[in-house]
Amino acid sequence: MENECQNHSGLAERVVKSCKVLAQFSVVLALTISCRGVQNVTSGASGEDEASAMAKTDSVGKHSFSSPRIACVDSGSERARTSRDELAGLYELVAPEESDVIVALGGDGFVLHVVHQYLHLRRPIFGMNCGTVGFLLNVYRSDTLIERIRAAQEVTLHPLRMTAKTMDGKVEESLAFNEVSILRRTRQQANVRISVDGIVRIALLAADGVMVATPTGSTAYNLSARGPVIPLESNLLALTPVSPFRPRHWRGALLSHTSVIEFENLDPHKRPLSASADFKEFFDIVSVKVLEDRSKLVKLLFDPDHSLEERVRAEQFAS
Repeated sequence: MENECQNHSGLAERVVKSCKVLAQFSVVLALTISCRGVQNVTSGASGEDEASAMAKTDSVGKHSFSSPRIACVDSGSERARTSRDELAGLYELVAPEESDVIVALGGDGFVLHVVHQYLHLRRPIFGMNCGTVGFLLNVYRSDTLIERIRAAQEVTLHPLRMTAKTMDGKVEESLAFNEVSILRRTRQQANVRISVDGIVRIALLAADGVMVATPTGSTAYNLSARGPVIPLESNLLALTPVSPFRPRHWRGALLSHTSVIEFENLDPHKRPLSASADFKEFFDIVSVKVLEDRSKLVKLLFDPDHSLEERVRAEQFAS
């Protein structure tokens, strides 16, 4: 009888333990289901937020494209300042760093400075003439500016990279969108050796100087030195002497834009030279290397009826 009671007691204990284990399993299962439900809800909310964020991004991108953020810089002349004030009253202007396009008000020289100053931003530049010649600029008008920017034709320019060595051993580098020029610094002529792609082409150029001009720069100093006007799409560079004495009949050369042009001062102590990349000048030059830098670029915007290509083309027939 005693053994039978003990057996029943052991069975009861095992039943109780089994019930406790089953209860614990049920709690764990319920918690797991609950957590998965919360996770699904959270995941769904996250998906909605992501879709919403993407929609907002797309909306901002489209808004930016349809309504470009405009920065405006001026040359400081009275005409340019007045024009900027007029634009500020019509449009919400932002800083160049926050802009989609930079509007430059001034002359050709000022636009060249703007190109250099904001090259790192890679913003397109829409210039409007508040200077004299305005070869690189559009006509100034305050109305329909946004529409003009949208419809503008884009011209991509790559600069020349100049590497110049001086008599004291310094190496100077600078970029030029118009031309690199090497010029005499005294009344005595410059004596220069010219090599192209490692081959000496002129052993002695006796002249006031020599320059390498881009297609854009071919209508500036290069043209006044009787150099050729180069169409923008030609992928050429102009190598042009300034008042040459020897070789007497050499008028320059047209070179591929991939050429590497080197100049050596044959008498640096007696006949000092300067080297200029656009408006930046270096003195007491021993040698200069010039090549196109395809890693740098600037985009200029022009009205379709006032394109830069047509202006460069027209210069070839100007009287």
